[in-house]
Amino acid sequence: MKAPALAATLIACAAAGCATAAARQRVPEPTYAEAANSELVASNYRAADALMAQFGGTPAGGPLIVATAVNIDALELSSTLGRMISEQVSARFSQRSWLMVEMKLRGSIYMRRGEGELILTREIGEIARTHQAQAVIGSYALGASTVYVNRKIVRPGSNVVLSAHDYVLPANQEVRTMLGRSISR
Repeated sequence: MKAPALAATLIACAAAGCATAAARQRVPEPTYAEAANSELVASNYRAADALMAQFGGTPAGGPLIVATAVNIDALELSSTLGRMISEQVSARFSQRSWLMVEMKLRGSIYMRRGEGELILTREIGEIARTHQAQAVIGSYALGASTVYVNRKIVRPGSNVVLSAHDYVLPANQEVRTMLGRSISR
């Protein structure tokens, strides 16, 4: 009598364990409509809008150079997240009629494989002089459950900060994937 009860218990536990594992593996995929309403894109657009409002310049005032957002704890490193933040901020400025200098087309900038446009200090001054441009720079910091982002518009020749904006992103699965590492909670 004990053997059948034990077998039934083991089968029930195994089935429950498999169901739990299967439920953890099945994550619903977003629809096109849900993806189109990405809060990540909206957050980066709001950051660009805040920079523009505080900057006080106009699109006719000259072009901007947008550098990849870097990890504040390792300024020589970035991630997919840092590159996407920069791309989306640049896109928003462009949508608002600002002239943007596309750095990926420039052959002489310092590129580290997989890290985006990490511009050498001496070169940003040269690029800014050539294009009479300001620079949009930034960094991000990893928290336990959030990512803190800082973006600035600076005058490259003097490093004077002309505009600055801070915002926070949730360290959800999407953001953690773009960071390239898991953040424990």
